[in-house]
Amino acid sequence: MPQITILTEKELRKAVPLNIEAVEQIERAFAALASGKVVMPPILSMEIRDFNGEVDAKTAYVPGLDSFALKVSPGFFDNPKIGLPSNSGLMILFSARTGLVEAVMLDNGYLTEVRTAAAGAVAAKHLAPTQASSACIVGAGLQAKLQLQALCLVRPIKHASIWARDMSKAQVAANELASRLEVEVSPVSDLAATVEAADVVVTTTPSTEPLIRAEWLRAGHHITAMGSDQHTKNELEAACLTRADFYVPDRQSQTELMGELRAALAAGAVSAGANFSELGDIVAGQARGRASDADITICDLTGTGVQDTAIATYARAQALSLQAGTTIDT
Repeated sequence: MPQITILTEKELRKAVPLNIEAVEQIERAFAALASGKVVMPPILSMEIRDFNGEVDAKTAYVPGLDSFALKVSPGFFDNPKIGLPSNSGLMILFSARTGLVEAVMLDNGYLTEVRTAAAGAVAAKHLAPTQASSACIVGAGLQAKLQLQALCLVRPIKHASIWARDMSKAQVAANELASRLEVEVSPVSDLAATVEAADVVVTTTPSTEPLIRAEWLRAGHHITAMGSDQHTKNELEAACLTRADFYVPDRQSQTELMGELRAALAAGAVSAGANFSELGDIVAGQARGRASDADITICDLTGTGVQDTAIATYARAQALSLQAGTTIDT
């Protein structure tokens, strides 16, 4: 009789911390994506404007992995006003051979947060200057905090600045991160000056209007933009993409529809039909990334189903090694 393992958020948090091993899992997932053998359909995305919400469903089959995941990820951004988290959701793991359900991961979005932060680390590892020591994090939410934590795993960050529209939230985030990461973290109000001074800039907001201006970019900058995961969102001025020496999408077919590339195409800053090497191509050694410390690089992360399959299969293996979860007969 088939059995299903039920894993709770608490169990998954214990099994899958945000560490270099999690980053390596996502790095391998991007390399697999570059092989051309991964089956990854377009994102199913539904906006619920009445309640400032959205729901995304992502999946991918990766040859060589015994399982594949289907992730359902709601984001309802007014929830904090009523004492609820913005993000929730779950992942379902299926056997790649039989299609039977193997595990249901009631992670409330935790695995998505980890794999998203890990993707930021992969981008920085392959595109940021090797000796990058300063960072500007745009946003003060959970993903902003995780992005800095992940960045510190792959670059020798000594100082970071947190910018948010609400300075009180930036202060809280800076205090928490300084204590947790043992690096100097400061809240800032002048975004332009902070961006210009940083080696690495990570944008993590749901903004629908550009926050980062092209004129602020300087030689050596690396920018990871991961907030634009819907067709209404936009964090970078369109001219940023033309000012950069390298623009790198996680999946171009996605960034054309919902990433920073979408906004640049709409503004006419990038010509329709332009082709870019994807992050997986660079990870796999099929394309070059940063050529010198003077290059300006931008990585556009919209989130891919291959990341979800990678983190879910890893989570199940880790949980089983800890004898975590509840097994039920179907």
